[in-house]
Amino acid sequence: MEFSLNPEQQQLNDSLRRYLDKTYTFDTRRQQVKSGAPFSDKHWQAFAEFGLLGIGMPEEYGGLGATENAAEDTMVVMECFGHSLVVEPYLSTVILCGGLVRDLGAPSQCAALLPDMVAGGKTLALAAFERAGRYQLSHVSTTARRDGDGYELNGVKSVALNADSADTLIVSARTRGGVGEEDGISLFLVGHDTAGLARRAYPTFDGSRAAQIELKDIHVGGAAMLGPEHNAYAALEHAIDRGIAAMCAEAVGAMDALVAQTLEYLKTRKQFGVAIGTFQALQHRMVDMFIAAEQARSITMLATLKVNSTNVAERRRAVAAAKSLVGQSARMVGQQAVQLHGGMGVTDELPISHYFKRLTAIDLTFGDAHYHRGRLGEMLALAE
Repeated sequence: MEFSLNPEQQQLNDSLRRYLDKTYTFDTRRQQVKSGAPFSDKHWQAFAEFGLLGIGMPEEYGGLGATENAAEDTMVVMECFGHSLVVEPYLSTVILCGGLVRDLGAPSQCAALLPDMVAGGKTLALAAFERAGRYQLSHVSTTARRDGDGYELNGVKSVALNADSADTLIVSARTRGGVGEEDGISLFLVGHDTAGLARRAYPTFDGSRAAQIELKDIHVGGAAMLGPEHNAYAALEHAIDRGIAAMCAEAVGAMDALVAQTLEYLKTRKQFGVAIGTFQALQHRMVDMFIAAEQARSITMLATLKVNSTNVAERRRAVAAAKSLVGQSARMVGQQAVQLHGGMGVTDELPISHYFKRLTAIDLTFGDAHYHRGRLGEMLALAE
């Protein structure tokens, strides 16, 4: 498969990479994470000025337009973010929630959320997973019962990415049916200051942020429902698939950085008076790392090109295959980078350990390599 950036995408890649290399250094990122602040307002506003928050969003709401190249543009951005270990809530706000509002929102909802999001004044987070669900989006025990002209929400959501600082949450809740059924799932917009909403925030091991969301007798009006009642599962699944493809691109960027930094280390670290990069065994391991990273890049390109396919089965297969292989490659590249750096590879002062942590977190988010390998096998079996 051939994939090359068009002139606009190449310019975006070059400009964003220059900005991140200059202002989003490893030390800057470490200080940001240690400060406990959810993200940097300075960098978030810079992303808005770059137009990154408007990728795929309609022009009437300040976006760059829902073009056919939006998925590839997102891949370019996420690869740059992976290379610099960006912790800002781009995935949760723009790709997951922004996409859901764009696809399902009424004009009044889009007008209330998207312009502020594109301008960098509002962040959003998706609360769709539950503790007993094991990556299953249809495992929704949170309930939404009719209450006058609105709904009463009760339940607990787990590992809601960047939900600790989000202005608005998109919450999945069951309006009919039983736990595990795809039918009966609805989405609701819940403001961060809604009475009865509790957020238990915590840092994740890779430097990101997440929260447990508790909803107790929360009342929302009928206008808070996002999309059709009972039938939001398909759009929710599509949003998660877009998120998976984007995270695969982020992993490719992180693996590129690991390969480059490990190669540079082998060229400069000396044993017995010579650079260890001259040892044939280590050269072979570097080649294996490079091949794994390039395989991940190729399958990420495939998933990116298929993620908006009207053929749902084709989209699901491409995304599952990418998440499985990228997770496998990320583990291999991360482990080899640590091993080739020796004890230094696990220290907090060296970027290597931070890249490895982020790659591990990417593998675990929205289903690890083992989960998606099994999912892909089931889909292929059904296709026979």
